[in-house]
This record gives sequence, structure tokens and C-alpha cells, in this order.
Amino acid sequence: MPDRDNTAGGLLSPQHRAFTAGLALVITLIAFEAMGVATALPAIVADLRAPEWYSWPLTVFLAASALGTAFGGRYADRRGPGGLLLLGLAAFAAGLLLAAHAPDMPVLLAGRAVQGAGGGVVLVSLYVMIAGVFPQRQRPAAFGVVSAAWVLPALVGPAVAGLLTEHASWRWVFGGLAPFVLVGGLLVLPAARRFGRPAAESSGQPAAGGAAAIGAAAGVIGLNWAAQRVVPEPLVAAPVGIAALVLLIGSLRSLLPAGTLTGRPGIPLMVLARGLLAGVFFAAQAFVPLALVAAHGYPPSAAGVPLTVGSLGWSVGAFWQARRRHLRRERVVAVGFLLVAAGVAGLACGLSAALPAWTVFVCWPLAGAGMGIGIASTSVRVLELSPEGRRGFHSSALQMCDMLGQAAFVGAGGVLVAALAGPGAPARGVPVLDLLLVPVAVLTAAALLRSDLGRTS
Repeated sequence: MPDRDNTAGGLLSPQHRAFTAGLALVITLIAFEAMGVATALPAIVADLRAPEWYSWPLTVFLAASALGTAFGGRYADRRGPGGLLLLGLAAFAAGLLLAAHAPDMPVLLAGRAVQGAGGGVVLVSLYVMIAGVFPQRQRPAAFGVVSAAWVLPALVGPAVAGLLTEHASWRWVFGGLAPFVLVGGLLVLPAARRFGRPAAESSGQPAAGGAAAIGAAAGVIGLNWAAQRVVPEPLVAAPVGIAALVLLIGSLRSLLPAGTLTGRPGIPLMVLARGLLAGVFFAAQAFVPLALVAAHGYPPSAAGVPLTVGSLGWSVGAFWQARRRHLRRERVVAVGFLLVAAGVAGLACGLSAALPAWTVFVCWPLAGAGMGIGIASTSVRVLELSPEGRRGFHSSALQMCDMLGQAAFVGAGGVLVAALAGPGAPARGVPVLDLLLVPVAVLTAAALLRSDLGRTS
């Protein structure tokens, strides 16, 4: 649907209210599933008698999400996002129900794969629909809603999943969400029905093909497997990891805009920035509880608090950027990177005892605010630069780079932390990892500012 069909009403105006509510609900459900499953995993593998498969429900979901994201971007450009969104929601709900009734681990993994593929399709479709439903001046607020929708699941998702697992069954973590997916589908249905085939034809770089999407999913699985096995079986893990990396890089040539890996100004730089921002933030955050528990003696309940306050900072940052509609987005994303860099540097100091450990609780909301600013602003800028017939491809590239950035940085961080761990000191490498992440964020901020200066000169 062309932008000219947009009306001037706000996000909660009568013509947009149902879609905005459905957008928030659907993103919240996907986020809750992402946050809650990790809490239920110990009970899941124990009940299904499959402890050796502990990490695979997460890995399979991630790989299937990459696959769904790539295919979703391709077909949103060709056939429009409306019907694709409804198909993705149906797949996500079917995957939830399949996992909820899984009698063994293979069926559970199949359910997770269907969930991941459906979730990837849904996210891309919603991004494209945001560009069609809301005029450009309202998109920062719309992406602020998307970012904020991740906050509530981050705050309560693990606790709710833990309570369901403890007092009912881990199966409710999956099956309990399915009715809400139906509600979300009904809310977005009126907007979805207005989207037909795009008026503009796709142009430029070809849309991602099936082989590239499958190659990316296989590469993600291979890299995750190799990262998990590098310490006990380095001679096996190393060649698998190298092969997976080669496969992944080859696939990215079709899945990302040309010039992404070299940081070409414009859409490619924004897509690359999205992946680096997610990678730096989540790689640092992944090891915060470990360091606070192992090195500083915090109980697990307190060690998770920085993640909660970081989520609150994320919400604040998302709403801040939504109210700065006329700022240059390259500069706004650069600010986000610098806030993340400051938060990660404070993390390194607090976890290494250079500063008191409680400073982690103060510094991490800064990084969260940087994520809220940067993630939403990369989406706004990419859609602003994208022609209508390329919004699906570029939206899928954003999501793909986000997921792959997380997988690569967290996996590499795990290898580094494991390599530097000593007897009785499993978290010794965490401050080192954090200090290595800081210059990545600072240098990316500098690249964004140089790009903006080049645009204005």
C-alpha cells in the first residue's frame, strides 16, 4: 500500500488504534517466548530426558528465524506483507502448540523451528506494514512501540515462565501464548487486508534466494555448535566452525544489501550498525549474571537485576528517539553506540573490581538506553531510504544482521571467556571481553558521524 494512503492520525487515532495494539501485542508475545524459554529449559530437558540437547531449542529457533526472515523479506516485496503476516502468525501459533504437546525432544525442536520461522516472517511483515500504515513522521513513535514491547517480557517473562514451570508445567510457556496470538491476528487483520501487491516493482540487488536463506540457517547452527564444542573437542569444532563461517559469509552476499560488510554509507551502513549494536550489547549482557555470581558472590536473583534495569533504559531510549523526529538518524544512532560503549566500559570496571560491583547496576541502564535509541533509529532510517518495492528485503536484512550479530558476538565471547577461565574463576575473562567490545562501539559511532558529515558537505 503506497504511502499516499496514509492518514494524518496518530498511533492511537481511530484508524490506527487496532493496528498499534496488535503490533504491540504480537511483538510482546514473540519477545516473551524469546525471554521465557531459557528459564524453562532445565525443566524441559529433564522432563524429556535430553540433557545433551540443552541449548538446541534456542539454536534451532535462531536458525529458523533467520530462514523465516529471509523468505519473509523476499515475498513481502513481491506479494505484499498483509497475507504474509497472517501466515507467519499462524505458523508461530502452530509451533507453540506443537512444542506444548511434544512427547520428546525431536518434536519439541520441530515446534521451535516452526515458531522461529513464523516469528521471522512476522517481524519482517510488521516492519513493512509500519512503513505503509504510518507516515514518515510517525514511524519513530511506531518503532518506539516495537522497542518498548520488548521491555515487559524482559521484566516479567523469566519470572512468569519460572512460575508456570514450577507450579503448572513448562508446556504452558508455549501453549499459554497461543490464544493471545489469535487476538493479535484479529487486531492486525483490518490493516493486513488493505495490503495487496506492492505498486512498485523490486529493483536493484536481487531478493534473497532460498539457497542463501538455507545456507544462512545452516551457518548459524554450525557456528553455534562449534562454539559449544570448541573447548572439549577443538579438533572437531574448528573445521566445522570455519566451514559454517564460510557458508554464512557466502549467503550474506544475497541476504544483505551490497556494501553492508564494508560499511558503505546509507542503507548498508545502517544494516551493519544494527548488527554491531546488537552484538556488542548482548555479548556484554550475556555474561553479567555469571560474573556477579561467580566473582562477586551475588545470589542469582540479584545478579539478574542489571538485565531488568537495562530493559527499562531501553524503553526510555526508545521513547526519547520517538520525540526527536527531525534529528539526523546517523547522529542519533551514533549517540546510541556511545551510550552502549559507556555502559559496557562501566560494566568492565565494575566486574573487574576497578570500581564497586554495584556500579554495574548504574551503568547498564545507559547501555539499555543506547539500544532503545539505536535499534529504533536504524529501522526508521532504513525505511526512510527504501523504495516501496525494497522494504521487505531491507527489513529482513536488518533483522538478519541483528540476529547474526548476536550469534557471532555471543558465541565468540563464550569462547574467549571459556579460554580465560581458571580454576575457581569461571568469569575471569568477562572484563576482558567487555574491554574488547568498547572500541567496536566507538569506532562504529565514528563511522556513522563521518557518513553524516559526508552527506551534509
